[in-house]
Amino acid sequence: MTIQLYAFDTPNGRKISVALEEMGLPYAVHVVDITKDEQFDPAFLKISPNNKIPAIVDPQGPAGAPISVFESGAILIYLAEKTGRFLPRDPAARVAALEWLMFQMGGFGPMPGQVHHFIALQDETDKRYGLKRFMTETRRLYGVMDRRLADHEFFAGEVSIADFAIVGWAWRHERHQVDLADFPHVRRWYTAMMARPGTARGFAVPLRRT
Repeated sequence: MTIQLYAFDTPNGRKISVALEEMGLPYAVHVVDITKDEQFDPAFLKISPNNKIPAIVDPQGPAGAPISVFESGAILIYLAEKTGRFLPRDPAARVAALEWLMFQMGGFGPMPGQVHHFIALQDETDKRYGLKRFMTETRRLYGVMDRRLADHEFFAGEVSIADFAIVGWAWRHERHQVDLADFPHVRRWYTAMMARPGTARGFAVPLRRT
């Protein structure tokens, strides 16, 4: 049965469209336009208690019963477990996939997200302080990823939900004012990810209304 995806054209929304395409799951998109505060609609609140995108509704969840899932990391784990794909069975590799997923959720998402905020400010004093603080940390996180990818093809060795999570944010590297030439291993990984047909389809899915 068709999974219902509630999302918008953001890094967190793209994580899930990429995962759904990579996993070959049928899904339908419901655009939640966060520029118009549609995430605060009472009907959406029932699906996503934190009023954040993305969220999914799977009509055939555990034991065949419908289930809604919010928070992009939880959605990725749920989909990986549902399909048995992109979350390694080997215990050590599974730990690595979960480590790098949490790295994205706790750092490489919140920090560049602050860059997105401050770069849009008009007040130059506020903008200068915020960008110095959060761009420094964002570049540090790119460095952490670059060191990992120096001797790993993907974050957990094989392609996993960690890669889907991180590529959603690396997709915005130009907005972060980060030149991937400064992080050659990230650039190699990013190029390989974006060349994957499923990932490319995930980024091509319309997550805005025309």
